Amino acid sequence: MDKTKHKRVPEGKEIEKEKIHLIVEIIEYIPNSILSRTILKKTTGNVTVSSFASGEELAEKTSPFDNFIQIIDGAGEITIDEKVYKLTLGQGIIIPAHAKHCFNADEQFKMISTVIKSGYED
Repeated sequence: MDKTKHKRVPEGKEIEKEKIHLIVEIIEYIPNSILSRTILKKTTGNVTVSSFASGEELAEKTSPFDNFIQIIDGAGEITIDEKVYKLTLGQGIIIPAHAKHCFNADEQFKMISTVIKSGYED
């Protein structure tokens, strides 16, 4: 498994405003890849949708902000501060600011990630 394959599709662009979107369909699965697409990107936070092909993982990292994750297709595994959570369709979890976390796709899944960049000015 290559932990560095992470593509952003399209680079830095938000999805079209004032248009109805079926979020689960705005990103596809690509074998051996993790794809991300920006829904909203602001200085105060961002919303992205990502797809993980089966067998892919995103290496451990931390963020200075809370991050809300919601599964919109399939099921994914997230590890937060060494505790493993299995999330299925419709379930969500908040990754606390400064927590070590990583993602693992035992099966393919799609998720929405919402980061709010406020309240952590320390």
